[in-house]
Amino acid sequence: MPWWSWILIWIALVALSLLFVALLGWRTWRDVSATARTFNDVSAERAAYWDQSLERAKVRHVTEPRTTVPGSAIFATPEEMKDDYVAAKEERRFARLQRRVARRKERGQLQSLRDIEALQDVG
Repeated sequence: MPWWSWILIWIALVALSLLFVALLGWRTWRDVSATARTFNDVSAERAAYWDQSLERAKVRHVTEPRTTVPGSAIFATPEEMKDDYVAAKEERRFARLQRRVARRKERGQLQSLRDIEALQDVG
């Protein structure tokens, strides 16, 4: 085999390996682009879902708004603090109740009789 045939063989091998690396790079770029598009689509859907969730989670305060100011507990009596604590606890409980009823209504699930009665008692 003449000496120049080895040069041709090595040139062909290098060209094929460069072509293979370019093909792998192209496929990797396509996969990364598809992943980025999917990520953007999913994040947009999640943002829309999150905005809807925040709209549903807004609760009207049934109890009177609290008039306490942060730091006023120092000068308040224990009875006033207990009343504030009980009022805030009831407000949180009712907010959870409203979110639960709204969530079940949205999903088409059956409502708990206890939840329905609690809402009727308030209204």
